[in-house]
Amino acid sequence: MKSLTNPTDFPEPTLIAVNGVELEVFEAGRQNAGRPIVLCHGWPDLAFTWRHQVPALVAAGYHVIAPNQRGYGKSSRPAEVTAYDVEHLAGDLVALLDHYGYEDATFIGHDWGAMVVWSLTMLHPQRVNKVICLSLPYPVRGEMPWLEFMEAVLGSDYYFVHFDRQPGVADAVFDENPAQFLRNLYRKNEPPKEPQPGMAMIDLARAETPLGEPLMSDSDLAVYVSTFEKSGFTGGINWYRNLDRDWHLLADVDPIVHQPALILYGDRDAVAQAENLAKFVPNVEEIHFDSGHWIQQEKPEETNRAITQWLERHDTTQA
Repeated sequence: MKSLTNPTDFPEPTLIAVNGVELEVFEAGRQNAGRPIVLCHGWPDLAFTWRHQVPALVAAGYHVIAPNQRGYGKSSRPAEVTAYDVEHLAGDLVALLDHYGYEDATFIGHDWGAMVVWSLTMLHPQRVNKVICLSLPYPVRGEMPWLEFMEAVLGSDYYFVHFDRQPGVADAVFDENPAQFLRNLYRKNEPPKEPQPGMAMIDLARAETPLGEPLMSDSDLAVYVSTFEKSGFTGGINWYRNLDRDWHLLADVDPIVHQPALILYGDRDAVAQAENLAKFVPNVEEIHFDSGHWIQQEKPEETNRAITQWLERHDTTQA
């Protein structure tokens, strides 16, 4: 498979001390200082997931800041599980803005990165001017803590629950063969399949034959494999282990996201789309792609066009 990018073209990282940790930060477009946009990856992902978006955002006039968040790459990986709750993850991003001298920024998040961006916007609304989230809609806070609810509805083998209730088990499976797990995970055009008993992520990691087509080139996948071979997967999995803690931490915040927001959905994504998004995010626009979960990698040109056109409209109205 031919690569759309050359991994060596991605910005060189800098280690920046923020909020009691160091973050590995990839930065581009400093000549556009004053127009910051922060890109937040999900699990098990990296800042490199935004390799197709960074040049387009720089060309659109943005100072692009893409961290490997805590637990990932060469960023700090604290031992305490509670060091990965949304208060810490949002605090890292606030401190990153402080480092660059920005009062606020536009934040883009995919997957777990979207969860962090939604939470950041509720915890520190004055630091966020616009919200763009891919795949994961606004996390409605129901009456039961999230992991408790998932266990009751989806069972103890559901991977969110399994990560928390059986700490270290999945981590060890993924760490045993990162290349196979990542190869099997990063796919597109997968055929529909019936739910199976057991822990789906562990089964995926152990599968000898992947489904669908490779999402990325061998050279791009190699960036992921070499990174996770060094870091392991526990730091990122610890984000999941804080979901009930996060539910409690968000108890007293204003649940309404008042900022202009854009959500990009892949209609073949297993992540459920929101039915009542405008109730909590009144200034939201939704765009749908014929895509799986890895929207910004599977549909890079369409993603870039949707984001830059939306930003252009909202920058004009806010000017």
